[in-house]
Amino acid sequence: DQKSAIKDTAKQLESLFMQELMKSMRSTTMNSGMLENSGTEMGTNMLDSQRAQQMSGLPGGLSDMIIKQLQRQLGGADASADTPISPFKGLGDLSIGKLPLPAGDSATAAIAPASAAGSASAASTRKLSNSEQFVRQHQADAKAAEAATGIPANHILGQAALESGWGKHQPKMADGTSSNNLFGIKANSSWTGKVAEVTTTEYIGGVARKVTAKFRAYDSYEDAFKDHAKLLSQSPRYSQTVAQADTAQGFARGLQKAGYATDPAYADKLTKVINTTLRLQRSVT
Repeated sequence: DQKSAIKDTAKQLESLFMQELMKSMRSTTMNSGMLENSGTEMGTNMLDSQRAQQMSGLPGGLSDMIIKQLQRQLGGADASADTPISPFKGLGDLSIGKLPLPAGDSATAAIAPASAAGSASAASTRKLSNSEQFVRQHQADAKAAEAATGIPANHILGQAALESGWGKHQPKMADGTSSNNLFGIKANSSWTGKVAEVTTTEYIGGVARKVTAKFRAYDSYEDAFKDHAKLLSQSPRYSQTVAQADTAQGFARGLQKAGYATDPAYADKLTKVINTTLRLQRSVT
């Protein structure tokens, strides 16, 4: 039954793509390292596989485009002559095209159409994910910081995303209001502004521990970006970081070497989030 076989094949290919999509999103999510082990990883992979199967084969999804392409290749009667060429060039060269990959959000986020016109239309009408909203909200301040420091805006925006969990986790003031501190900058003895005192995770001797620390607080997100730019550009501690900021990896390694964070995997995590931020910038502009 060729028609049934094509449908099953298309669903399996879509399921494989969805699994890779969720794997990519999870790779940008910060893990504490305290509860993760081989058992939890296996359980997560099994859950992702089940979700991918449930999300595959839906009307209007990727599998429909794969079916059309396979029918065209095999000379199927269901592939009409005016059917647009899909971005799938063949089983040996599966090209997904420029699909936006919102990371750190629900694995059930909608996927925009693969054609350039369809993607632009969908981006203007669909509901933006949390990470896309974060990028759109702060990209202007990141551009201003780039002008002040010479550090690419997507590097700065990526660090804000990593430090704040895409805006979800910021130090809170005593009254419960936000400190607007997107970069996790602590309040040392030279800081004369407002302070948020919270419990945070620090790596001491490579071991994650909960400690109480004081963080700087700002009147606005704009002030947070300005203070972060001032810290990196004027502190001798980060001069080498700024000099190596032409690449995401150089910027991330420079920050870790300068001691911006105690997490031993900070540079790798930041590099991944910066790359994700760059993809998101393309999808929301």
